[in-house]
Amino acid sequence: MCGMDMILSDRCQGRLQSFKGDRCMKKQGYTLGTRKVAIIGAGYVGSSIAYALALRDTAREIVMIDVNHKKTDGEAKDIRHGLPGIGTADLYAGDYNDCEDCDLIIITAGRGRKPGETRLDLTNENVKIMKSVIGNIQKNYTRGVILIISNPVDILTYKVAEWMGLPNGMVFGSGCILDSSRLVRTIADYVGLSTGVINGYVVGEHGENQVSVWSHVTVGGIPIAEYCTDVGLAWDEQIRAEVAQKTKVMGSEIIAAKERTHYGIATCVCQLADAIINMRPTIASVSSVLMGEHGCREVALSVPSVVGPSGVQQRIREKWAPEEYRGFFDAVENIRGTLSKMEGK
Repeated sequence: MCGMDMILSDRCQGRLQSFKGDRCMKKQGYTLGTRKVAIIGAGYVGSSIAYALALRDTAREIVMIDVNHKKTDGEAKDIRHGLPGIGTADLYAGDYNDCEDCDLIIITAGRGRKPGETRLDLTNENVKIMKSVIGNIQKNYTRGVILIISNPVDILTYKVAEWMGLPNGMVFGSGCILDSSRLVRTIADYVGLSTGVINGYVVGEHGENQVSVWSHVTVGGIPIAEYCTDVGLAWDEQIRAEVAQKTKVMGSEIIAAKERTHYGIATCVCQLADAIINMRPTIASVSSVLMGEHGCREVALSVPSVVGPSGVQQRIREKWAPEEYRGFFDAVENIRGTLSKMEGK
């Protein structure tokens, strides 16, 4: 062996020993660093989230966990093999033991909607699945925020917060973040501008009782009604109702067309994950257990919230129009009614 070959061989051996050492440290339970994410559920949603996180290089370590380990391993390898050129994440299939020392645990497990179903139609089945998932997480939980994606997200967020017993906000759901993104997209298409100049959000239930908060929608910082008047665009109650309805049914229309939705929520989760594990707080309309905001308690619903390293760090109290409050309170009663039916069984 020539001198250069010996040098290269020594370097390779050193890297191999370092790799083995890292794996050994993982087995001993040491924390190698921060920015670790576990994704429970490796179906279309979970795998899309893993892919999006890896592409954006949001996390240092991503572990995918599912009862179907063979499929999960295939999903992880498929994503992992394309990363050397664009990302640095260590992405692999694991088990519930890997929930230790996570900064963020994302739960997507559960059955998805079928055409014609509402999210609340999934309640009984997915609550049972979630109860089993949380039981496994609790055996290995050491720290970290828990983000619920599974539907009905408001019901499951409330139940997981109850089961985990963590400080308020450390368990929260994606809630209306995707609905808000859809609203912004729809408004941008109507006014013919980039989504970057549109600010607006949806609150309440991630479902039939969602509320578009028109009193706070702006275009380039200008109230939307004022902007439309200035540029000669029609804007009235009927148009607002049409835009809100279009936003509400977008998910159902996508499911009718392709049987599932997963890309949109994956990109939204990236925003939340970045705020949590990279300590870049953001404001988003997400679901968490209310603690007196708008006079409501004992229910999880979406309101604009500051999301950061400890989850929902603050829910923003703001004034809405009377009809927006009415819609929000309808959502409160609807979710409470569903929770009451569950408790009666």
